[in-house]
Amino acid sequence: MSDTHLSADDQKRIAAEAALDHVKDGMKLGLGTGSTAAHFVTALGRKAKEEGLTLSCVPTSEATADLAAQVGLTVKTLDDEPHLDLTVDGADEVGPHLTLIKGGGGALLREKIVAFASTQMIVIADESKVVPLLGNFPLPIEVVPFGAQTTGNRILESGKLFGCEGAIALRTDEFGEPFCTDSNNFIYDWALGEIPDPDGLGTYLARLPGVVEHGLFLGIAHSVLVGKADGTVETLRR
Repeated sequence: MSDTHLSADDQKRIAAEAALDHVKDGMKLGLGTGSTAAHFVTALGRKAKEEGLTLSCVPTSEATADLAAQVGLTVKTLDDEPHLDLTVDGADEVGPHLTLIKGGGGALLREKIVAFASTQMIVIADESKVVPLLGNFPLPIEVVPFGAQTTGNRILESGKLFGCEGAIALRTDEFGEPFCTDSNNFIYDWALGEIPDPDGLGTYLARLPGVVEHGLFLGIAHSVLVGKADGTVETLRR
């Protein structure tokens, strides 16, 4: 029996390194946002330099774009590369059938746009992110600033239709002001505890005026690489 017991951050790192096996020369890649994705971007820059790979990378946030440039990757936009081979990103929760909650880092809109533009999406995560039912992590919902309070009330009402209720809070920055995404929108974090019908809730939220996007990523991920405390990486498939 192994005595290895990796920290959550090291679990993220080994999952990110495992994802490098799916990267081939000439690929057009989507780069996720957040601490787990940052491990992948850093490792990808190192791999590209060591192996002389030619890659085109579309970041999902300004922060990821800055990191990608720092490690020597070629940064493009979706206008430059509208069709991507692979997106690698993290997740805040991974539920049954590879359903996801994303958006803790505030980039859910761009993350979903980039994921949809990709032939394949691989999620990298530490083992704490894998859950039997989505919802313990508050669901991020990006809304336009105009009428945000009214939109928040509509979001709350929608939960009752799908068997989930919980407190909703407008995300704020370190100064106590509303957090603004890279697209200059606000984010509500909805503490539901559990989401028994992600598909129904996600479809309904997407139809609400004022809602730009929600953090339920359903039927998008093709596989999840889970770094585990014992130093192994488990692959979950849809």
